[in-house]
Amino acid sequence: MGSRHERWVDEAAGPLVRPYAITRGRTGPRGERLDLVTILTGTGRPVPERTRLSPEQYRMLALCRRPTTVADIASDLALPVGVIEVLADDLMDLGLLGVARPAPVGRPDMDTLRRIRDDLRAL
Repeated sequence: MGSRHERWVDEAAGPLVRPYAITRGRTGPRGERLDLVTILTGTGRPVPERTRLSPEQYRMLALCRRPTTVADIASDLALPVGVIEVLADDLMDLGLLGVARPAPVGRPDMDTLRRIRDDLRAL
């Protein structure tokens, strides 16, 4: 047995905290799944009173002051993408994070496609 001041750490990885401890046992988001390139942005709303956020969620909010992908957040926080999904889901439920959706792209008409084809052939 170790001393009571012993820390549970891995020298290379730092303090070891299991993902289920960070997500409070949840393994997936309640809402829609996020993929690696989903862009999250902070809404700028204040944290509701009596709401307890984890340190990881505060760090996510700080990162999302600018539009940031799920992959970048996972990398910056050194957490699995599944954990980021759960934490982001909670923040979205509170109205603190939003998903930046790209504008839908319409299909080009056939004349445009033919012009592109012809220009490529001309090269």
